[in-house]
Amino acid sequence: MQNVVRTHGQAPYHVAVLHGGPGAPGTVEPVARTLGACRGVLEPFQGAVTLQGQVDELRRQLLQCADFPVTLIGHSWGAWLAWILATQHPCMVQRLVLVSSGAFQEDYAADLMDTRRARLSKEQRSEVNDILDQMAHEDGLRDDALLARFGALMSTADRYHPLPGEIATVTCDMEIFQGVWPEAADLRRKGQLLALGEQICCPVVAIHGDHDPSPAEGVEKPLSSILADFRFILLEKCGHSPWEERYAREPFYRELDRILGT
Repeated sequence: MQNVVRTHGQAPYHVAVLHGGPGAPGTVEPVARTLGACRGVLEPFQGAVTLQGQVDELRRQLLQCADFPVTLIGHSWGAWLAWILATQHPCMVQRLVLVSSGAFQEDYAADLMDTRRARLSKEQRSEVNDILDQMAHEDGLRDDALLARFGALMSTADRYHPLPGEIATVTCDMEIFQGVWPEAADLRRKGQLLALGEQICCPVVAIHGDHDPSPAEGVEKPLSSILADFRFILLEKCGHSPWEERYAREPFYRELDRILGT
């Protein structure tokens, strides 16, 4: 699915929904499909193996398919990707919606893996440790199946009370993950990710679950300090993917409808 843009609904396409990952596209297909029932929605897939490559790729995809300006709804890694694109190409973006974004400052991410491990069984924790050991070696760095299994275990830890039938198929690509994530993490570590907010000139809304292992404070506090037009929405009984959650799915879509004006 790399370099593909799915369309949902009918033109004009003023909304684009961006997948998480990096290197694990497919997660937000249910969101794009649901929103596309009453508006035109784009669902781009990123295949570039560098951070700037993904930004440039998304820009080209939007230029080919979108009606500007667009609302970018980014989930997880997709939230950071939307954020970075909006700083480089502000005229393209009408609004940012950051869903379950990673923390914008390094300190808030320090306990993320410990939180996830604590939510897994003893057997699952042992498997996570084995996978991380394998990913530290060269053979593991090329193993897409290893990344897929790691993602599945993390998703188990990330959910509060998932609904059946709302979990999309994800295709994992270790080359993309290894190419993009270290750059993104370094950007955050150096404080540059948050500093980019000084260039954001559109409204920004962040939606976050109270059970997300990445703490809500890691989004709300840094962005509140740097953005002129920012709103934060905390969903109760909600993990990392709100549309999959029994208690948060409907509130999540209600909030998106309010944001999008329908």
